[in-house]
Amino acid sequence: MTAPRDIVRMSLGALRGNGLRSVLTVLGITVGVFSVIASVTAVAVLEGVLLDNLVSMGSQTITVSRLPSNRQPTEEEFRRPQISIEVAERLVGRSALASSVSPSVQTGGRQIRGGGEETDPNVLLIGADESYAANNGLEVTQGRFLNTDDVQASRSVAIIGTSVEDELFAGREALGKEVRIDGRRFTVVGVLGEESGGFGMFDVNNQVILPITRAIPAFGLGNRDVQIDIRAPKPELVAATRDEAIGLLRAIRGLPPEADNDFDVVASDGLAEGLKGFSRALALGGAGVGLIALLAAGVGVMNIMLVSVAERTREIGVRKSLGATRKDVLVQFLLEAVALCQLGGLVGIGLGLVVGNVLAAVFKSAPAFPIGWAVAAIAGVTVVALTFGVYPAVKASRLRPVEALRFE
Repeated sequence: MTAPRDIVRMSLGALRGNGLRSVLTVLGITVGVFSVIASVTAVAVLEGVLLDNLVSMGSQTITVSRLPSNRQPTEEEFRRPQISIEVAERLVGRSALASSVSPSVQTGGRQIRGGGEETDPNVLLIGADESYAANNGLEVTQGRFLNTDDVQASRSVAIIGTSVEDELFAGREALGKEVRIDGRRFTVVGVLGEESGGFGMFDVNNQVILPITRAIPAFGLGNRDVQIDIRAPKPELVAATRDEAIGLLRAIRGLPPEADNDFDVVASDGLAEGLKGFSRALALGGAGVGLIALLAAGVGVMNIMLVSVAERTREIGVRKSLGATRKDVLVQFLLEAVALCQLGGLVGIGLGLVVGNVLAAVFKSAPAFPIGWAVAAIAGVTVVALTFGVYPAVKASRLRPVEALRFE
C-alpha cells in the first residue's frame, strides 16, 4: 500500500506533467465559479449602495403617492383620484404625530440657463417646501435650503444640484446668481452636496428645487400628482405615524370604511426589506446561471479525467504490479480531480471578487466580499470533483495489471 504522502506527490506530479490538460480543466471550473461570485458580489455592492442611500433618507420617512412606486400600477390604480396640493395641505394641518410633512411636485425635461450657459433639456424640476431636504436626505453644501418665508411668499429662489452648477457656472460662484427656467428668473440661494439623496444609478444632482407655491403656478403643475413625505419623530413611531397618515388621508378623501386605500403609502424600512428580497432574488438568479456553468465544467472534468486514465493505463499497470492497491489508484485520481477543481475555484473566486467590486469603485462605496458564497463555491467545486471524478477514478482502479502493462 502506498503512503498518503506519496499518493499526493504522484497526483501533483501527474498534473504538472499534463500542463495543458490541467489548465483547460482549471479554466472550465474557473468560469463557473467566476459567474457565481461576480454576480453575487455585484448584487451585494448594489444592495449596499441602495441601502446606504435609504439610510441617508432616514429610516423615519414615509412616502404617500397616488400610484405605487415599486411596481407597475394596475388599470384600477391608474383611475385613482389625484393627490392635490390642497389634500397635502389638509394633511399637514391635521397631522399630530409627524415631526414634518412635506408635499412636493416634479416635472422633468427642463432646460436651465444661467451664467451665459445652458443645460441639456433633462433637468428635474421639483417644487417643495422647507421640510423636503430633511425628509429626503438632501444636504446643502453652499448657501441654504428653502425656508418658511420662501414658501409662504412664493419667492423666486432656487436650490440647484452640483451637475447644474457645473454646467452653468463651471467653478464660478453660483450663489446669488440668476438662472432662467422657461424664461422665468430665479435666484440661486443654495447648492446641493454631491452625495445628496438618490440611489447612485442616475444623476440625482441634475435637479433644481423651487418653492412649491411658486413652481405650481409658474409652470402649470396644478394637474400633477403631489407626493407627500412624512417624517416620524423617531424610528419606533414609524408604524404609528404611518397609521395616522392613512387614517387622515382616508378621511380627507372621503373613503368609506369598507373601501381600499386609493393611494400608496411606503415607509423607508419597508423599502429596505423589499430591496433585500429583490437583491436575494438577483443573487440566486446569478448563482443559478453559475451553477449551470459549473455543471458543464464538471462534465469537462470527467471527460478529461477519462482521457487521462486512457493515456496512463500503462503507468497504472506498473504501479499495481509494484504493489499499489485499487484504493491507492482511486485516491490518486480523485485527488487530481479535487486539486484541479479547487485551483479553478480559487481563481474563479479571486476574479469574481475583482470584477464584481468594479461597481464599488464606480459608486465609490465599500467593496463586498460574500464570504458565504465563497465557502459555498469551494464546497461546490469539491462536490463537482468528487461527483464527476469518481467514475474515471473507479475505472482506473479496476484496471488489471497484466492487461494494463500490455497497453500501448
